[in-house]
Amino acid sequence: MTEIYWFEFGRWNGEDYYEQMWKSNLIGLKNIIRLQEKLRFRLVHFSSSEVYGDYDGVMREDILDKLAIKQLNDYAISKWANELQIRNSQLLYNTETVIVRLFNTYGPGEFYHPYRSVNAKFCYHALMKLPVTVYKGHLRTSTYVDDAVRTIANISDNFIPGRIYNIGGKDLHTIENLVDIIWDYTGAPREIITYKESEILTTKVKRVDVSLAEKELDHKITVSLEDGLHRTIDWMKKYYNIK
Repeated sequence: MTEIYWFEFGRWNGEDYYEQMWKSNLIGLKNIIRLQEKLRFRLVHFSSSEVYGDYDGVMREDILDKLAIKQLNDYAISKWANELQIRNSQLLYNTETVIVRLFNTYGPGEFYHPYRSVNAKFCYHALMKLPVTVYKGHLRTSTYVDDAVRTIANISDNFIPGRIYNIGGKDLHTIENLVDIIWDYTGAPREIITYKESEILTTKVKRVDVSLAEKELDHKITVSLEDGLHRTIDWMKKYYNIK
C-alpha cells in the first residue's frame, strides 16, 4: 500500500497563517510518519521547489546535501524540515518514502484563491479584469497538470525508497512572458497590470534538472506553456460561467 497526501501550500499562506501551516506541515507529517512506522505502508511526500531557497544554479536533487542553502520563507523551511523528518524515520525505522519536489504545476481544476500559484492567479485576474501586480526578473518553468500526474503515477510502478525527484518543466520563461500569453488570449486590458521589481523572500530563478524523473519515471512535457494556459483559461470560463 502506498499513501499520497498533501498539506499546507504557499509561502504567503505560510506567512499569514503560520501557526496553522507549522501545525499542519510539521505535526501533521509526524503523525503520518508514526502511522507509517506502525503500519509499514509506503509513502509519497510532496515537498516543494521552495526548498532550493537562495540557490542560483541548476537545481539538482542532491544539491541540498552538498551546500548550505538558506530557505527564503517559513513555508520553504517547513518543507525542508519535512524532508529531514522523513530521513530520520528512514534511518531509525527503515520506512519507505519517495519525495517529490514540484515546480509550478498548473492546469484545469485549480480554482482561484489568493494563495494559488501564479499561473492560476493571473488567469483568473485576467478573466475577471482584476488588478494584478507582476514582479519582473523572475524565471520559472511550468508543468501542466496532466504531465505531472502521469509522472507521479509512475512512482507506483517503480517505487525506489529514499528517492527524491524534481518534477518540473524543461523551458524557462519569465513571468512577464506568462502574463503576455494570458492577456493576449483573454483580451484583458493591460491597464490592470502593475509591474514592480523582484519580489522579496522569493527565489529569482528556478532552473530545474528533471533528468532523474525522466530516467526513472518517464517524465515528459507534452503540453506547451501556451497550450496549457489556453486550456486552463477555457476551463475557468466554464467553471466561473464567464461568457
